[in-house]
Amino acid sequence: FLLMSFIEIPSSLYQTFVIEEKFGFNKSSYTQFFKDQLMQLGLAAAIGMPLLAVILWVMDSVGSLWWLYAWAILMSFSLLMSWLYPTVISPLFNKFTPMQEGSLKERIQGLLARCGFNSQGIFIMDGSKRSGHGNAYFTGLGNNKRIVFFDTLVESLDDEELEAVLAHELGHFKCKHTIKMLIASAVMTLISFAILGWIIDKEWFFSGLGVNNTSHAAALLLFMLVSPAFTLFMQPISAYFQRKFEFEADSFAAHNAKATKLISGLVKLYEENANTLTPDPLYSSFHYSHPPAAIRIAHLESTMQSA
Repeated sequence: FLLMSFIEIPSSLYQTFVIEEKFGFNKSSYTQFFKDQLMQLGLAAAIGMPLLAVILWVMDSVGSLWWLYAWAILMSFSLLMSWLYPTVISPLFNKFTPMQEGSLKERIQGLLARCGFNSQGIFIMDGSKRSGHGNAYFTGLGNNKRIVFFDTLVESLDDEELEAVLAHELGHFKCKHTIKMLIASAVMTLISFAILGWIIDKEWFFSGLGVNNTSHAAALLLFMLVSPAFTLFMQPISAYFQRKFEFEADSFAAHNAKATKLISGLVKLYEENANTLTPDPLYSSFHYSHPPAAIRIAHLESTMQSA
């Protein structure tokens, strides 16, 4: 991960200071950019290296079922990070200000009450210090969930549109999309570890990749490097279910807020974020987690007609 982070810095620089700058989205400075990179690398080293050491120890010491123990450790770690992220990790990069009392907060609290969603607060994040893009999300697990609005989004949408956009995000929670994605991720990770457990002592695995070092550490690194080539065919399946979840969340929002306001909010977001309105079908089937704008809006309009 540390090596890939270093390799991706030039690409991130180009994305931020050329492409994003060209379309007027970049609000970051070079100082802020490299500060973020250093903090990310520092966190990766402080958190990732001990985790890697534990997994390598398990690989060397536990026996033939090491992959099962390693999977359990990694899943436990992932859940812990998801629980800690809102209050420990995310504030290292952004400032989160509690939403002020007023009509918007009252509207949001009413929506949360209708949807049965308990959160540890509603916050405004200073996303504008890096980007002009807007977003809203809920984050965290268990009793450590937060509702977050980018300050750019609050400036772009009216109160009813913000309510509708948040209703969409809450739809993911009420439809248990987060849990389903966690389960799917856990199953895929388990399968990956099981495959690695099978091939880790196979000489052909190393020789086929031109590597003489047959250590467990080398096997783990090689597997991480080559596995994306074999999981490429899974991307359309993953993207299909993600788009299905988006439709379900839109339907939930249409029934718990104003569908017309979700449509107008989405139109503003697509325009302000310069999203492609007519993406290539083949490319989008692999890479788009959200349906194209026209299809999504047509689905919302059909939901209104059938209501």
